[in-house]
Amino acid sequence: MRNQASNSLQRDDQASDPVRSSEGRETCSIHDALDRPLKDLRISVTDRCNFRCLYCMPKQVFGNDFRFIRHQDMLSFEEITRLARCFVELGITKIRLTGGEPLLRRHIERLVAYLAALRTPDGKPLDLTLTTNGSVLSQQAQTLFDAGLKRITISLDAIDNDCFMKMNDIGFHVDKILHAVEQAVQVGFLPVKVNAVIRRGFNENQILPLARHFRHTPVILRFIEYMDVGSNIDWHREQIVPASQIVETINQHFPIEPLEPNYLGETAERWRYKDGGGELGIISSITQPFCADCTRIRLSTEGRLYPCLFSSEGFDLRALLRSGQSDQQIIQAIASYWGNRTNHYSELRKKQAKQLTEQKIEMHYIGG
Repeated sequence: MRNQASNSLQRDDQASDPVRSSEGRETCSIHDALDRPLKDLRISVTDRCNFRCLYCMPKQVFGNDFRFIRHQDMLSFEEITRLARCFVELGITKIRLTGGEPLLRRHIERLVAYLAALRTPDGKPLDLTLTTNGSVLSQQAQTLFDAGLKRITISLDAIDNDCFMKMNDIGFHVDKILHAVEQAVQVGFLPVKVNAVIRRGFNENQILPLARHFRHTPVILRFIEYMDVGSNIDWHREQIVPASQIVETINQHFPIEPLEPNYLGETAERWRYKDGGGELGIISSITQPFCADCTRIRLSTEGRLYPCLFSSEGFDLRALLRSGQSDQQIIQAIASYWGNRTNHYSELRKKQAKQLTEQKIEMHYIGG
């Protein structure tokens, strides 16, 4: 294990490179109470977003007077990097930066560079990726790539401009996101993925136009069932467009066939066009829950740890960081927290055939 890191941490606007080599250590892998390994860390770097998507931050709840987390209460880039090192000791091989909108966090490329320099115990780089709404990606794509980010996912719920503006609820034009997708491809991100949340009565008529637009391109399009994330969206089961219907809709026009998963715990069911038109994916946590293989844990903007996207409570890692705990103590706390994990919300929801009633953390706070 590493020596204890300095407890005197600078803010990210005063940063010096905190990364140290981790080569030569033995891999440590831990499992939860349902024997699921810890492999994937999702980090929300800000709770702020410039969109007001209906399935995440509806305007009537998150309006102009909503109070977001203060900068001093957020984890600094150095604190995030220190925690990431601890997670790597416990078997993490993949980190996804999320939000809110992560590109609204100032100097996000510094954090990307810190995390890109980390190595697993056997000396391999982490699988480092980022999810964005794409609104400011065109200006930052090259900088992020140069800092070490090699994969990116862009949210895009419609090709039709009127539909897209209704979905983001701020009148943001779709052409700007399409330009960002093209820019990401040109810069060299591999792969570029595009995520579309499909909600009946809003954008189910965009399934085919999206598929048509991204066929025969390097982009992997992924459709996501509308989920009951958080407690402030008006979610109803009848608004779900099931994965099976999405597959049928596409297959009728562009024949597709299933692909094997890339790895255990992959969220998207993979498909490919039979004519060689590329790959697409379906994420179906409502109708086909994948809790049994879930290897993900989430770190909030202010340093609380959540074992599930549908969690109601978290564990305060920031308190450990700022109270002088050693890396070893933090690692042991994380291991204990994961070891007691029993979360399988989506399986329970499907079994009961209804939305469960407990209060859930908002998606913009812990990332999608």
